[in-house]
Parts: sequence; C-alpha cells; structure tokens
Amino acid sequence: MTEATSIPVGKYLVLSSGHKLHYHEVGTPSAGRPSILCLHGSGPGASGYSNFKGNMSAFAEAGYHVLAPDYLGFGLSDKPEDVEYSTDLHVPSMRELVAAAGATQVVPIGNSLGGAIALQFTLDYPDLVPKLILMAPGGLQEPQEYAFTMAGVLRMLQFVSNRPFAIEDFRDLLGHLVFDPKHITDEAVAERWPVALEQPIPVYASMRVGVYTDRLSEIKCPVLGFWGTHDKFLPVAHAQILLEGIPTAKVILSNQCGHWVMIEDRDYFNAECLAFLERSGV
Repeated sequence: MTEATSIPVGKYLVLSSGHKLHYHEVGTPSAGRPSILCLHGSGPGASGYSNFKGNMSAFAEAGYHVLAPDYLGFGLSDKPEDVEYSTDLHVPSMRELVAAAGATQVVPIGNSLGGAIALQFTLDYPDLVPKLILMAPGGLQEPQEYAFTMAGVLRMLQFVSNRPFAIEDFRDLLGHLVFDPKHITDEAVAERWPVALEQPIPVYASMRVGVYTDRLSEIKCPVLGFWGTHDKFLPVAHAQILLEGIPTAKVILSNQCGHWVMIEDRDYFNAECLAFLERSGV
C-alpha cells in the first residue's frame, strides 16, 4: 500500500473515452479456462480491491486469471463530473478491459450494481460468457418499486445527500451492508473513506441501472446466485425473479449474511464459486 492511496495501486487502462480505468489483475489469460471479472457494488468508497481482496487469490490459486476493476467514479479510476454513471457507461468499459487483458472468455462475478453490470454484459456479449455468478444483483425490478422500503438504500441516500461527509455516518452506512458488524473493521473504513471523499455528486445523482427482467430468458449459460437473507439493499425476494427468469439459475440463500456474501462468508463463497466453475454443464 502506498502513502498516497488507501488501496494498493494496480494497473491502469486508458479507455477510448480518454478516461483512466484502474484495476487489479492476478495471473494471465488461459485458453483452457475463462477469466474471472469481479464487479463491485455502488456503495460510497467501493473498489474492486476492497470488495474482492478476499476472493481474488482463491480464484488465482485455482488457476484462474482474475480482473478486479474500479468503475469510473470509483476506487482509483478517473471520476469525471460530466458523464452519466449508468450501466451503459460501465459495461462498454468492462468490455474494453477484457479485450485489453487478452481474455477471450470471462465469467462475471457481480454484486449489487456489479450484478446489473454483469447481467447487461452477459446479454450484450453472450459469446464471451460461459457462466455467470451474481450476488444480490441490481437490475431485476424498477428501483422505485422497492428502494424506499429498504433500510440500507434509505441510509445511503441520506449519506450521499449530506455533505460534507462525517466518518461516523460512513461507518454506520457500511454497517447496513452486513449482517454481523464485525466485518466493518477500522481497516475497511480506512480503505473506503478516502475514496468516498473524492467521489463527485454525479456518481450518485446520475446513477442509472437497467432493468433486465424481460430479457432474463435470453441468458442461456449456467448461473449461480447468492443472497443474504438480511440484505438491506436488494430484497431477497428478487432471488425468485432470477430463478423464474433464468431456467439455468441456482441461488444459494444465507441467513448469516447481508449484502456482502463474498466478504461475510468468504470461504464458503469461494468454495461454491470454484465448484461451480469446475462443474461441467449446469
């Protein structure tokens, strides 16, 4: 970790837009197995590293090439104020990254906003995606139909609308993402807080996520889903939408997790993902 950044510096890709995309990479692409694309959520201060640092090494040790990007507006990537932070911005950026990394097949692993990006990526580039892993993904229902009943969403809206930010409020917001507050360590706060302070208002004010319910049946690859039953951001009832929309989908529910299954039940999550990746067919 450098003195200048709260998370380790990985690599940078200059996108066709001219903006710089920061990402971490472990391993190299292999013709024999797909690359893993770790797609983080939209919480203030989020980054690929902070969300997936406990998972990347497990996938890499199993022989997978892993990419963990920071979307524009997040982590150490550029944070322009003159763009709309929609899935239509993020998905092409992820396609550019995959191409630049030399990956020809990729399994997106997406949480929350990352889940919506993973869904759109799979729909836009089906030939690139042999399997898909989702954790409480966005994009399954219009936000106005559920968001204002979710304590975590309400807390995040309250947080991002009150500047200057207070670190005590930030820690409280992070606490809404988990079931057990032990996961909100001083280290976790220290990693995310400086990033949150740098994020411009448009990152949240212009955030737009597609709704893919009517297109889920187009996804033919095997899909593995995870949901914490204590999720305060995306209703666990959305798991049924996923199951009804994608015949190949299987969903694991955990009563020990909130919104961050990959962090809260890391070892189980890693093992289930690797078993899914190694399994032939559905």
